[in-house]
Amino acid sequence: MLQRLEELKTKAEDPALWQDNEAAAAVQKERTRLERELLRFASVEKALGDAAEVLVLAEEDKEIAAEIDRTVDGAQATVEKLELERMLGGEYDQLGAIVSVNAGAGGTESQDWAQMLMRMLVRWAERRQFEVEIFDTQVGEEAGIKSVAFLVHGAYAYGYLRSEAGVHRLVRISPFDAAKRRHTSFASVAVAPEVDDSVEIEVRDEDLRVDTYRSGGAGGQHVNKTDSAVRLTHLPTGIVVACQAERSQHKNKAKAMKMLRAKLLELELRKREEEKARITGEKKKIEWGSQIRSYVLQPYRLVKDHRTGFQVGNADAVLDGELDGFMQAFLLGKGAPSPADPE
Repeated sequence: MLQRLEELKTKAEDPALWQDNEAAAAVQKERTRLERELLRFASVEKALGDAAEVLVLAEEDKEIAAEIDRTVDGAQATVEKLELERMLGGEYDQLGAIVSVNAGAGGTESQDWAQMLMRMLVRWAERRQFEVEIFDTQVGEEAGIKSVAFLVHGAYAYGYLRSEAGVHRLVRISPFDAAKRRHTSFASVAVAPEVDDSVEIEVRDEDLRVDTYRSGGAGGQHVNKTDSAVRLTHLPTGIVVACQAERSQHKNKAKAMKMLRAKLLELELRKREEEKARITGEKKKIEWGSQIRSYVLQPYRLVKDHRTGFQVGNADAVLDGELDGFMQAFLLGKGAPSPADPE
């Protein structure tokens, strides 16, 4: 870290760097981040040093002993957080995230589950005081949502949320079934890094089909009277994105382009991973057998991640956004893969 910081300081002293505003901004951003991390290391070292100096007095003074305990506990928590952030060292982990949630097969059941998943992820972001901006929502016919796309803007949002990408399975007594039978529903989560100007993603005009349409849902009468919503289709890849968050067609197109560039980067990252691991085959379907996590609400209550084996009995808390344990287990590689729970 120190070596990289010195490299950045040397770069910042080169007058040629400041001729390129984007390059200079990227250097300053990384330098600021590294300096902030070093300060956190220094604060832990100082706190432990101060505690060590008064350790002898703790034998005679219970208040000092209690203060030392609090200092050590705080230092330990900081070190654990630094260890976790060390795992967030991917090329794009420090960026915001564009999240898409899509209902699987199953109609109203899966659409309701997709809305529950969206709420869970938004609640997690709000707990961290991240900014959440909804880009596009396709509402279900009876309940829930068919799909939603939203931006989570905050430091390391992508690094954390990429642990949520995959198929999520819900087992519960259906609130839509008069016979009160148990149902299994599926929904998928896709996560892409929020692309800033420093990331080069080429999108040619001739590769785009642009459609405009009238916005639906909430937003006031003005939104519904104009063709302000924008749908972009990237012809070479077949990727489709849409935005209807703004009244302005121009602003919606700009946000749709942000989503498209993010999804193209996500596609490129996935190709790299597949090539590195020599994986071939079709993308998993949103159905039984391909889930990363199961949320069982009946006949018992348990949320279990099948990649790490990490599990929590308080399903309500998880669905209210308490996801840190799952994210930490994923990032730190704790636990072992486990088979899906029986239905």
